[in-house]
Amino acid sequence: MEKSPVFDRNTVEFVTVAAEYCTFVEKAAETDSERMLDVLSKLLPLLYLKASMLDDVTVQGLYLEESVSEPEYNEIRDSLQAVLRENDDYLEVFVEEMKYSDTPVRRCISEDLADIYQALKNFVQSYRSGLSEVMEEAVAVAVDGFKSYWGQTLANTLRAVHSAKYNPCDYGDDDLPQKDNFLYD
Repeated sequence: MEKSPVFDRNTVEFVTVAAEYCTFVEKAAETDSERMLDVLSKLLPLLYLKASMLDDVTVQGLYLEESVSEPEYNEIRDSLQAVLRENDDYLEVFVEEMKYSDTPVRRCISEDLADIYQALKNFVQSYRSGLSEVMEEAVAVAVDGFKSYWGQTLANTLRAVHSAKYNPCDYGDDDLPQKDNFLYD
């Protein structure tokens, strides 16, 4: 009989860090850009580490309720964008479109963080159900999502957070690249 990952030490530590991330992002409007970048520069690598330590679990296809609505997602993204201001945009190189493009692909830290938030909040809410099969499916979906999407998003975003924290923008709005010069996802 295969051991359930639900109360495994690595799972519990991941749940703890994921919940901390969600709480921090939900309270983004209460902080300033410098503090946000400082916390994210520490929290994102920890989140990546804890997710990478989770055991592989097979997704069973059990329905998990989505806890993050579109308006809530937009509110999170907008509050992050308001705090990050000129540090929000970055140029992405690890996307498929770059192979076929002459121009850089523009991404936003706020949108990436909101995408990660959505995956983790859905995970945390399902995990909190207390039902073993739902909790196990939540872990399986989190691991699958980490491998296929939000893990890469997190790694790319960390690069942008690092740059914003240690090499902050020192140009005015007139000097910002025009949005016409970017491809959008």
